[in-house]
Amino acid sequence: MVTGSFTPKNKNIAFLFPGQGAQHPGMGRDFYDHYPEARAVFERAAEILGPEIVDTIFSGPGEKLEQTEFTQPGILTVSMAIYRVLAGLGFKSSAFAGLSLGEYGALVAAGSLSFEEALPLVQKRGIYMQESVPVGQGKMAAIMGLDHENVEQICLEAQVEGVVAPANYNCPGQIVVSGNKKAVEKAVELARLAGAKRITGLKVSAPFHCELLKPVEEKMAAELEKIEFKPALVPVVSNVTAEFVYEPEEIKRNLVVQVSNPIRWEQSIRRLISAGTGAFIGLGPGTSLSRLMKRIAPELDTRAVEKVEDLEQFLNN
Repeated sequence: MVTGSFTPKNKNIAFLFPGQGAQHPGMGRDFYDHYPEARAVFERAAEILGPEIVDTIFSGPGEKLEQTEFTQPGILTVSMAIYRVLAGLGFKSSAFAGLSLGEYGALVAAGSLSFEEALPLVQKRGIYMQESVPVGQGKMAAIMGLDHENVEQICLEAQVEGVVAPANYNCPGQIVVSGNKKAVEKAVELARLAGAKRITGLKVSAPFHCELLKPVEEKMAAELEKIEFKPALVPVVSNVTAEFVYEPEEIKRNLVVQVSNPIRWEQSIRRLISAGTGAFIGLGPGTSLSRLMKRIAPELDTRAVEKVEDLEQFLNN
C-alpha cells in the first residue's frame, strides 16, 4: 500500500527514472545520510566500481561528473538509492519507465537485471557513446514551440549539412535534435524561421540517439549478451517502441538500438496512461521528468523525489 497522503483516485502509479543531464555534485547525499537502504546502494556501487564513483557523485567536480563514464553510473546509483528507500516505505509501482539511461534503472526496479550487473554496463555504455564521435563534432539542441511533423521536416531539410534527426520526443512542443554540429546548427536556423518559441543548446559530450552512434550498437550487443536478463516482473515501457516489454530478448534488442534511435518519451507516457496509470513519481536527480509530465498530462498527479525534504513533504502533506 502507498504510504502517506499520495492517494490519487486511480491507484496505478508509475515510477519514472531520469536520464543523462540531471546530474549535479552532491546528488543523493542526503539520502545516504538519512536512510540505510540508500547508504547500502552507494556502498555497493563503491564495491563494484571503486570509491571514486561515490566521491565523484558527492563531491564532483562538476566537469568530472559530466563525463559519461561517471554520469551514467552516478545517476543510476542515485536513482536506485531513492527507489530502495521508497520501496522500503511501502510504495508500489504498477509500471516503470526511464528516459534513455533511466531505462536501465526501470529494468533494475522491475527485476529484469541486477544493480550489480547494470552499474558496470551503463559505465561502459557511457564510454562507448563518448568514443563514438570526437568531442566538438556533434551537437544537440532542444526546440520548443513546434510540433513533431515540423521538426521532422526541418531535420530532413538540414541534412544537406550532415546527420541531424529528432533524438528525444520529450513532450508536446519540445523535441531535441541531434547530429553533426553544422547540421544541427542548420536545423536550429530553420526552426527559428519556422517560428520556434525557444531553442536551447544542450551541454552534452556527444550527439546521442542519432545514427552517428550506430557503431555503439555492436559494442552494446556484445556487453548485453554477457548478462542473463530475466523477464520483467513489472511492466517496463521501452524508449524505442513506446510499448511494454517483458521478455529478456526483446529487452536486450531494444537496449541495443536505443543508443542510435530517438527516445519516444511523450509516446511512452501516453502508453502508460492508456494502460490505466493515474499518477507518476519521478525518482532521482533533477525535476525534468515531472516538468515534462505537466506538459503531457497536467491533469494527473505527478511528484518528484530528488531530496529527502521532497520525500518528507510527500509523506506529511
